[in-house]
Amino acid sequence: MAQSVSTMVEGGKATTGPPLGPALGPLGLNLGQIIKEINDRTKAFAGMQVPIKITVIDPATKKYEITVGIPPTSALIKKEMGIEKGASKRKEAVAGNATLQQITNVAKAKMEGMLANDLKAAVMEVLGTCVSLGVNVDGKDPMEIQKLISKGEIAINP
Repeated sequence: MAQSVSTMVEGGKATTGPPLGPALGPLGLNLGQIIKEINDRTKAFAGMQVPIKITVIDPATKKYEITVGIPPTSALIKKEMGIEKGASKRKEAVAGNATLQQITNVAKAKMEGMLANDLKAAVMEVLGTCVSLGVNVDGKDPMEIQKLISKGEIAINP
């Protein structure tokens, strides 16, 4: 029976410490090799928490598979904007101002992990995350941008 471990690691900085070491150590796998492979595959997401899943396919042969996910939408927005955190009180403070192009870039990067059928729906989801982070888009409230997109006044071009 295949066993798996799912966790979040910092891109390019996984270590043999918790949570990976204690979870994988009893399985007798080569932790150094696994950590090196995880760091190679997540280094593009440096500074962000990246979801990973390690599945031990066959414990006898110690064959495993590593699946690297896409960082959370909020982390992608913060990286795209160059901010460290969102607004602590989103109705009173603004964490930053993103452009619609930045939001579209995040939606394209996250599209694979979303339930959205098209780019317009993905942008709408990312705008919802902007509301939570306290990030304005093109100087406007993200909910206002969502309404304009729904009415067709703003077109989302792929």
